[in-house]
Amino acid sequence: MSIATENTENTPIALPAGATLRPLELPARADAGPTAVIREYAEVRNRSILEMTGREDDFLTPEALLTALRSTAQRTKCQWYVERDGAVIGCAALDMSLDGAGDTAIMTVAVPKAAAGQGIGRAVYEHVESAARALGVTRLQHWAEHHDDTGALPVLEAPTGFGSIPADRSALFLERSGFTLEQVERASALVWSPETEGHLRALHATAQQHASDYRIVSWGLPTPVEHRDGYAWLKSRMSTDAPDADLGTPEEIWDAARVVEQDERILRRGWSALVTAAQHVGTGELCAFNELSIAADQATTSTHQWDTLVLSEHRGHRLGMLVKTAGLLAWRERYPESPRVVTYNAEENRPMLSINEEIGFSPIAYEGAWKKELA
Repeated sequence: MSIATENTENTPIALPAGATLRPLELPARADAGPTAVIREYAEVRNRSILEMTGREDDFLTPEALLTALRSTAQRTKCQWYVERDGAVIGCAALDMSLDGAGDTAIMTVAVPKAAAGQGIGRAVYEHVESAARALGVTRLQHWAEHHDDTGALPVLEAPTGFGSIPADRSALFLERSGFTLEQVERASALVWSPETEGHLRALHATAQQHASDYRIVSWGLPTPVEHRDGYAWLKSRMSTDAPDADLGTPEEIWDAARVVEQDERILRRGWSALVTAAQHVGTGELCAFNELSIAADQATTSTHQWDTLVLSEHRGHRLGMLVKTAGLLAWRERYPESPRVVTYNAEENRPMLSINEEIGFSPIAYEGAWKKELA
């Protein structure tokens, strides 16, 4: 489905303060580089992230972002940019999952501080929601980092009973827009120090004692043929077994072909990744995994720890600690200049947070996971 579904004449949409909203057009060829507008879009996106989080962990180059903007067999993606006086001053995106009923989408609107407070963000939100409805979306999700620099703001408690966020400007905006807070996620970082490697080796040795029926297998991308089916099953279970509160995220159906497509997309993005899995010795089943990644040409930046999962039927053997420590030790040999590892976990996911804390991860920020039902 293309952006023309929402804006068939491709005409600009008038916004407050002399701004206009335009669909972001991607190059027709998959191997084409980013256009000048996409480069501006990437710069505004990164600036907005820096203003919101104070961190550059989630920055993307225009080339990497272009890969992430394209629709896939599992996701329909639409983007817009806000323009004023010939310059891009904001950006927005709608990322619709085609898993399940195909009725759930993640929306993002970013208007940096220089253009904030003029009604632009509100108007863009309304347009993106209208576009989502036109695509058949009935559930919107949105993630936002929340901060209280004064320590004086009231807090919003997650309905899960785990975690809270300050009722900052972003939270109040989302509430007024009809979103409800469903979950709080913790961003954590492991900062490498001279003691880190020895600590990880000790934890790994202890985990091995509890996991004598399992062995470690690991791979870089692309995923070896012999592991694609097992890895696909783990990724499917990640979408159902990880705490989701009442967000209503659809179950993802993975197979070997989807693994191949994901690997190709990550490699086109210019990123390197390492998957570390626990394999049951008796059956050969992959039963736990951990993912680490980095922009391959930016090895001095933060490492991202993506998914980690232990299948429920294999819990109780410290497999989470086993795959995390094995992965981190191997990663450190590959990327010794990456100063830290950043990861996100739901606050109610106490087993995984306990492992992270034992390893040495510390909280650096909290994110609200928000939902709006459109039906």
